[in-house]
Order: sequence, then C-alpha cells, then structure tokens
Amino acid sequence: VQLQASGGGLVQAGGSLRLSCAASGNILSNNIMGWYRQAPGKKRELVATITSGGTTNYADSVEGRFTVSRSNPKNTVYLEMNSLKPEDTAVYYCYVRERATPTTYWGQGTQVTVSS
Repeated sequence: VQLQASGGGLVQAGGSLRLSCAASGNILSNNIMGWYRQAPGKKRELVATITSGGTTNYADSVEGRFTVSRSNPKNTVYLEMNSLKPEDTAVYYCYVRERATPTTYWGQGTQVTVSS
C-alpha cells in the first residue's frame, strides 16, 4: 500500500490550499483516512479524520476552517484548508487505518507554509 500526498505549498495568511492523498494497493474498505501535521519542534498532531461512512472529526484548532472529504472509489482523501494562519505551518501527513486489522499506512508528507 502506498499513499501519495500533494497540494502543499506557500500561501499568505488568510489564503487557501487543498491537499490530496491517493492510496494505492489492497486496502480494506472499512477504514479511516485523515491527516496529521507536525510543526518544527512540536509533536505530530491530529488534524482531521473521515471514516469510510463519511463521519468526520476535527482538531479544535482547525474546526470551521478545514474540511476533510474523501472519494471511496478513488481511495483518496482531501483536506480543504481555508483562512490559513501562520500557526498552520507544518508538514502534513495523510494516513489510512484499516479498522479490522488494524494497520496504518502513512504518506510521505507535504509541506504547508503560511506567511504572515
């Protein structure tokens, strides 16, 4: 199983970015996909998750600004990020966790930098 993330970049505060993460390989359909992020000198933190049934969960720091979605046929998860702040600067990692096994697969990370 491989996860390929894309869509990171440099944006000014208040701007928007959309991250994508496509999973390939044999993945059980009952799974959770989502995003973590890690800023320099900080621990990796959960950003957002979405189950295969569409239930979402967000960190308080991004609630109302970020939207996680997915395409089950494409095994792809998205993260729409609006009203970005400098504190959103981090490397963003996508993942998929199979509920039955449970096995977690990680993407390679994509850098998001928000300038003030």
